[in-house]
Amino acid sequence: MRIVISEFISLDGVVQAPGGAEEDTDGGFAHGGWSHPFFDPEVVGGAFADTLSKADALLFGRRTWQTMAAAWPERAGDPFADQMNDIRKYVVSHTLGEAELTWQNTTLIPGGRALPRLRELHGAEGGDLSVMGSPTLVRTLLREGLVDELRLMRMPVILGGGKTIFPDDGVLRPLELVSTVTGNTGVQVCTYRPAAGA
Repeated sequence: MRIVISEFISLDGVVQAPGGAEEDTDGGFAHGGWSHPFFDPEVVGGAFADTLSKADALLFGRRTWQTMAAAWPERAGDPFADQMNDIRKYVVSHTLGEAELTWQNTTLIPGGRALPRLRELHGAEGGDLSVMGSPTLVRTLLREGLVDELRLMRMPVILGGGKTIFPDDGVLRPLELVSTVTGNTGVQVCTYRPAAGA
């Protein structure tokens, strides 16, 4: 399965709490919901619809999974919500237990055994394994060379600090820009893949 990352990201590389004020306030982050003014339904909504249409499963870190699990089940009846609820899901966590997996079709990947299982999924046949949010998990996937595509929804805003998806290990990771679509709000949906030979 290809591992495909989809992220709302500021110009200074921040991915923390794009959806709401209380989504993730770690480190005193005070700009929750920052993506809303730049959300272009056609361009950004289209990118997410395309991502979901190619996904066989979704992969999350614990915090993002808990946020999604609290939001999507109550929206049943909306076509996108129904897709989100019905699709197979994996959550990587050191702390969640099986009894807490209340969002349908969710499988726990215990944190201590995550890398072998992620490599196994990456090597399996099938469509995409799509990751949304989950910055800690994404940093690990990038560091381990397990990302096949990065779809970054770059918003024209500088946040001045917050969580990022990029490893800070000093390793050079060349990428190829596959496509860019610009929305009326200034958002750019940029799709990258690892550069050939990288």
